[in-house]
Amino acid sequence: MKFKSISLEEINSYNKGTLMEVLQIECIEVGEDFIASKMPVSPITHQPMGLLHGGASAALIESIGSMGSVLLLDLEKEYPVGLEVNANHVGAMKSGYVKGVGKIVHAGKKTHVWQVDLFDMETNKLVCTGRLTIMIIAR
Repeated sequence: MKFKSISLEEINSYNKGTLMEVLQIECIEVGEDFIASKMPVSPITHQPMGLLHGGASAALIESIGSMGSVLLLDLEKEYPVGLEVNANHVGAMKSGYVKGVGKIVHAGKKTHVWQVDLFDMETNKLVCTGRLTIMIIAR
């Protein structure tokens, strides 16, 4: 499946008034087969020990996959909703930006499955890997 052509400005405008705005998630690139976003690692995304919160990582994974599904669907006829998110935290971050790169694994009529990997933008080290299942709902 091919992504709809849409500007990063328009994609990011969907974040207004949402959790993505609170977490400062920003889409930074849409390629032929991937979508990428970044999120700051700072007190707003920390857990009590000063590390990137696993829930913030899961929110980034779901945000990337959901936006990717938006770019694959006709929103006049259907829309995506998260069905299941899984995250394996394999590294830690205290500061900087985490970059998430999502690729579609399955684009069916009723479900989409996304693989999303999160990297420290400074070192390019993998900090989390996740999978998101999206259910496609008719309007």
